[in-house]
Amino acid sequence: MRFAHRLQPIDAYRWRIPRDADYGMRTDVRIYASRALVDQIRSDDSLDQAANVATLPGIVGSSLAMPDIHQGYGFPIGGVCATDPARGGVVSPGGVGFDINCGVRLLRTNLDEPEVRASLDELVEQTFRDVPCGTGGSGFVKINEKDLDGVLAGGARWMTAHGYGPVADAERCEAGGSLPEADPGKVSLKAKQRGRPQLGTLGSGNHFLEVQYVESIHDAEAARAFGLEAGQVVVLIHSGSRGLGHQVCTDALKQMGAAMKRYGIELPDRQLACVPADSPEGRDYLAAMRAAANFAWANRQAITHFLRNSFATVFGARARLGVVYDVCHNIAKLERHDVDGDAKPVLVHRKGATRAFPPRHPETPAAYRAVGQPVFIPGSMGTASWVLAGQEGSMRESFGTCCHGAGRLLSRKAAKQGRTVEDVLAALGSRGIVVRSETRKGLLEEIPEAYKDVDEVIEVVHSAGLAKKVARLRPMGVIKG
Repeated sequence: MRFAHRLQPIDAYRWRIPRDADYGMRTDVRIYASRALVDQIRSDDSLDQAANVATLPGIVGSSLAMPDIHQGYGFPIGGVCATDPARGGVVSPGGVGFDINCGVRLLRTNLDEPEVRASLDELVEQTFRDVPCGTGGSGFVKINEKDLDGVLAGGARWMTAHGYGPVADAERCEAGGSLPEADPGKVSLKAKQRGRPQLGTLGSGNHFLEVQYVESIHDAEAARAFGLEAGQVVVLIHSGSRGLGHQVCTDALKQMGAAMKRYGIELPDRQLACVPADSPEGRDYLAAMRAAANFAWANRQAITHFLRNSFATVFGARARLGVVYDVCHNIAKLERHDVDGDAKPVLVHRKGATRAFPPRHPETPAAYRAVGQPVFIPGSMGTASWVLAGQEGSMRESFGTCCHGAGRLLSRKAAKQGRTVEDVLAALGSRGIVVRSETRKGLLEEIPEAYKDVDEVIEVVHSAGLAKKVARLRPMGVIKG
């Protein structure tokens, strides 16, 4: 924990670690956190990782850490940085993560809490049958190799074109649910073999599907634009690119580890393996990463399709589920941002961090442009989640980014100590929450106590002007991998 003691407060919600040129840092580190959260952040090596990110060639602006920051692979989870490809800026798979385009999708329904709660057990059981979860699980979408290439190129748009939901679903996704310049030919055969049977599956670990209700509205105008109102039932889906994305990352790390020597890149942590973004290796990784991101959007679209069937089975044809938005939080994207007064394309790495574009941004769907891009921040299965709207401060300070969740506080091992599954289920049941999990171990690892206080995290990004509070959601039914 070399850098934890070097934290300097800027104001109530911003901190910095000054640049250490002797260590190789090319810029400073800026951390968004309250004092209470800073005390928690100091408990692991995430601040050292954020300082390591500041050593990346071609980094512009600060190395950024969101209030949900915790230790990850290479980058901290909750870490953000931008690099300038025109000036030797690198791309680092550790700045994206193994679960490429792990993200969240919010669905609004035309049902209210009392009518769903009356059939909650049945709905959770039906959903557990319709949406497979767990490590390595296979789904109900049967595609051949040619179809898979279509998915990798087209993402959610391929799914809607093939009967898995209306076109409007893809239009309500970040990037329209499909990144251009994705190249299925850059995805290895092993990655394709791992991913093909998993389309339409939830995954394991912290992935989930939650039936929730809108507990409170904090911004009436934005809530109306998003189609949300108090007491309304919504569904939050958290999943990613499954084994396919994991393999794309694994393949790239092997290639880049060797390539770094050719490019004369030396870094304090080998987990930050990287190459110039405009190099052959960099272009290959970005093409494969985009394809994996498209697979993740297709995966959430397939889950949406089967979830609609679950609701129709329980509540009949009257049940309607519409996509509010779908946003990713493990990605590297070329975006145009202001750097020292000069608007230029930079490669923004978001590792456990969510895009939060403000009102009037052209990449925000027209229906939301007056209020800002929807942002979804899950808490834990026993607490709350939040809907936010991106604000201008994110463009000035954080490359259009805010946090992605509450942030892990306990390791998975620590979370399991001294607890039983029966205790966890009883505690959740006392709060009116019905849970189904693929494994008992997975349920223990994801206890509410394993995460930071999501309300405290949200207060930071709201008060710092990165995103504003719109609505607070409470869980009713939870499906865990």
